[in-house]
Amino acid sequence: MMLRLCVAAFLRALPMIALTSGAAFAQSLDHDSSQPIEISADSLEVEQEQQVATFAGNVDAVQGDLVLSADKLRVHYEGKDSAVGIAAGSGNRIRRIDAEGNVIIASPEETAEGKQGTYDVRGKLVVLEGEVVLTRGENVIRGERLVMDLVSGKSRIVGTETTVADGSEASPGGRVRALFTPNADENDESPPRPEARPQ
Repeated sequence: MMLRLCVAAFLRALPMIALTSGAAFAQSLDHDSSQPIEISADSLEVEQEQQVATFAGNVDAVQGDLVLSADKLRVHYEGKDSAVGIAAGSGNRIRRIDAEGNVIIASPEETAEGKQGTYDVRGKLVVLEGEVVLTRGENVIRGERLVMDLVSGKSRIVGTETTVADGSEASPGGRVRALFTPNADENDESPPRPEARPQ
């Protein structure tokens, strides 16, 4: 009975959920990854031959209502003039963005934090790793790896890795931890019944 109540509260907290060795759920994220990406930082270093631009210090990359913040972003691009295009916010030449240090991905619906992350612009996937915390309202999910599909709006969180006793191997199977708070209006008393229609 307790398990059913927990699952019911969980389903009310988020649109859809499935618990396995990780947790997966559908979001209402409706992100247009074809929008320009505007990046601001304290410094920019461009390696033209490698087609990599490194932004460092208080970095924010904004695409529509999705914001990626980190200590450092390495932007992998294509085309001879892409470094100028990146600084101007031309997202159509960016292939991938690697984020390092205090990584935060925020949308109007939720915020995810981790140690490092990757935004595959072409594949429309965001991967966040390292002590991941996903917050949506008062609901919090913790794990080791988060994968967000910007097309389907589905996310998957995998638990921490477990290490073999001698420390030589690591395997998935750690646990995802979640705290779900029912909506405040669900805790209120039931609304009054409508009055009977006059006969």
